[in-house]
Amino acid sequence: MQPDEYTAFLLSRLVEVAEQAWNNRQPGGVSWTLGHAVVGQNRRAVYADGRAQMYGNTNDARFRGMEGGEDHGVEMLFFWNAKQELQALAVNLACPAQEVESRKAINADFWHETREQLRRELRVPNLTILGWISAAGDQSPHLMFRKKAEERMRKLRGLTSKEEIARRLTAAVMDTVEIARQEITTSLPFQHRVETLSLPPRRILPREKEQAQMQITQYENMGTLNPYLLNMLERERDVVRRAEVGDKAPNYEMELHTLRLGDVAIATNPFELYLNYGIQMKSRSPALQTFLIQLACGSGLYLPTPEAIEGGSYSGLPHTNKVGPEGGQILVDRTVEAIRDMWPTPVPVGAAETGSTKKQ
Repeated sequence: MQPDEYTAFLLSRLVEVAEQAWNNRQPGGVSWTLGHAVVGQNRRAVYADGRAQMYGNTNDARFRGMEGGEDHGVEMLFFWNAKQELQALAVNLACPAQEVESRKAINADFWHETREQLRRELRVPNLTILGWISAAGDQSPHLMFRKKAEERMRKLRGLTSKEEIARRLTAAVMDTVEIARQEITTSLPFQHRVETLSLPPRRILPREKEQAQMQITQYENMGTLNPYLLNMLERERDVVRRAEVGDKAPNYEMELHTLRLGDVAIATNPFELYLNYGIQMKSRSPALQTFLIQLACGSGLYLPTPEAIEGGSYSGLPHTNKVGPEGGQILVDRTVEAIRDMWPTPVPVGAAETGSTKKQ
C-alpha cells in the first residue's frame, strides 16, 4: 500500500471513529502520571576527530561518547468512564517505534506487544492505547553498547527485543495505575490552539556544498545510473541549489497545536525533533507535565542540533533537514510561549510540584 492509498484508507476510518465517539460520548474523567522505562537511547556515536555516526561502532578506540542525552520518562494519560473503569491510555515516550525498522510491512513495532501486555495486566481486553512519540530525532531503541549482556537477559526471560521493551513500558504503567485511579479529575481546564509557525530554512555550510559538488561529479562520471543512483544525484544537486539560494530560500511553514488538559500541556511538531529541543520545552513549560508529539501534521524531516550538523552523518546532513538549529530554537520558544498563554496566571516556584495549578 502506497502513502496516498494509506491516507485515503486511514482518513475514512478516522472520520468514522470521530463521529462515533462524539455521538456516544459519556461523562468521564482523566488522570495523569509519570513513570520511567529505559527504552530510547542516543544513537549517534562521536569519535576522536569530531565526526559523528548514526549507529556508529562504540567498540572502537576512537569512540569518545554519545552526541546527546536520553530521556527515560514515561508520561501517561488515563481516561475513565463514570464508573471509574479504564477506557483509554496515552503513553508518551522519547523513542521512535523502530525496533524492527527496515521491514517492508506496516506494523506497530513494539507498541503491538506493549498493547497486548497492558490489556492482559490491566484486564481490559478492548483498552485503547495510544503510543505518542515525543521529541526523539536522535533516539532509538537499538542498543549502542552493553549488547551481549542485554541479549543474555532477554534470553533468560525468554523474550524478544520487542517483548522486552513492552515489559518495561508495562511495568511503568502498572507502577502508576492505582495512583492514577486515586486522582481522577472530572472538571478541568481545557484549551486547544492552532497556529502556523514560519521557520527559517536550514543553512547549507560551505563544506556541505563542496561535498555535494564532489558527489555530483562522481555520479556524473559513472555514466548510466540506475533509479537509486539517479535519486542520489538529484539529492546532491538539491543541496547545491539550496546553498546557492541561501537566505532567499522560503521559510518552512508548519502547523503547531498546543493543548491544555488540566495540569497537562500537549504540543505537536512535524519533525523528527532532536531530544534537546524537547527537553528545553519540557523544562520551561509551566505545566505539571508536558507531552510532546513529533511527526504530527506533516513531515519536516529531522531537526538537528548544532552538534549534529557539526558531526555530520545521517540526520545531521542537509538532505535530511528542511529546518536547522535556528528554526529549532524558534520552535522551542514559540511552543513554550503558546503553552504559557494557556496558564493565565504565573505559576509560583514549586507550585507545579505541589499540584496547585489545579485551582486555576
